[in-house]
Amino acid sequence: MTEATAARAGRLPSLTALRFVAALLVFVFHAHYLGIFNDTSVQEAYTFVTSSAGGVGVSFFFVLSGFVLTWAVKPADTMGRFWRRRFVKIFPNHAVVWLIVVAMLAVSGTTIAAGPATANLFLVNAWVPDMDNLIFAVNGVTWSLSAEIAFYLLFPFLILGIDRIRADRLWYWAIAVSALALSVPLLSKAFLPDTPVFPGYDQFSWPQMWFAYQFPLVRCLEFIVGILFARIVLNGRWIRLGLGPAALGVLAVYVGALWLPQLWSFAAPYAFPLGLLVAAAAADDLAGRGTPLARRPLVWLGEISYAFFLIHLNVLNSAQAAFKGEWMGYGAFDRTSLSTPAAVLFLLGCLAVSIVLAWLLHRFVEMPVMRRWSGPRPHRPPVPAAGTGEVNTPTTTG
Repeated sequence: MTEATAARAGRLPSLTALRFVAALLVFVFHAHYLGIFNDTSVQEAYTFVTSSAGGVGVSFFFVLSGFVLTWAVKPADTMGRFWRRRFVKIFPNHAVVWLIVVAMLAVSGTTIAAGPATANLFLVNAWVPDMDNLIFAVNGVTWSLSAEIAFYLLFPFLILGIDRIRADRLWYWAIAVSALALSVPLLSKAFLPDTPVFPGYDQFSWPQMWFAYQFPLVRCLEFIVGILFARIVLNGRWIRLGLGPAALGVLAVYVGALWLPQLWSFAAPYAFPLGLLVAAAAADDLAGRGTPLARRPLVWLGEISYAFFLIHLNVLNSAQAAFKGEWMGYGAFDRTSLSTPAAVLFLLGCLAVSIVLAWLLHRFVEMPVMRRWSGPRPHRPPVPAAGTGEVNTPTTTG
């Protein structure tokens, strides 16, 4: 067994746990839109500290996708089988949450815009620079799934090209692609119009925001960085950077991004440090170093993180509506302010409800669907042809 093959066989519980950390970052980012703290200074501090959390969380998922798919690639796999596994992983949970939210909106009398709702259902809402497809979509967080689907469609072709890169050049490619991702806001500001302004921000327009943050082909750069770091580890080119120093590096970039111009703080600086973090976690798991992230409760939270990601914004919306008014759309709430202790309890309650609902969705939708449809179909036993002694051998389906 080669070194790469041996490494590929290892389990990566720390990466699974980190998925929940990323989802939690997205949760605390969306929670700042509620303006839940009646103490203005506390609310301003919370908004400032969490302003880059959503960007880091989403970037982590994109880098992780490239890493994990490369790690788990099977030489005998087919494109059809790969795409089927990705479809049954992504779409059933999304469809169930979409139907539930549509029903809730209909019962509450909220107008549902047919175009954005349909784009959201079929996960194409990030492909068109139409603000309504994000702001008024049924489940606005799923714009990132539009990007993920693009990654999945491209992966069989990307991996063929990246596998041809010599092992001693992988680090140069990872740095170059990360630098290209870092330049995206410059390209966005240089070539796209300054109007209309994105709601809630004054330093960039909606087209600039879409290109730098939502456009799937741009976000594919982070996915490619994940592929490159997986190949670095699998080919024995890892520099033995530990999980702790890698996490501190991500934290340093996160803190620095709080003072960057707004368009740069959403995605541009995170690809390379997150690639280091993912690779360091995988290397520690392979070496059996037993990181704190590998504990079962954290791994369990990571296992339900996709369901949590799908549900959490609508939990926040519903909880806010229970206090006052109705949800006005993605990132636009009719605000209710509470004392600091009450606001903290409110957010912890939303977090707990999101975890419980995520477990239910994972347990009763995601797991059964994955068991039933993610693997190759079983071979049927040969059946004698009628009237003959011959055997009909069915063709293999994937």
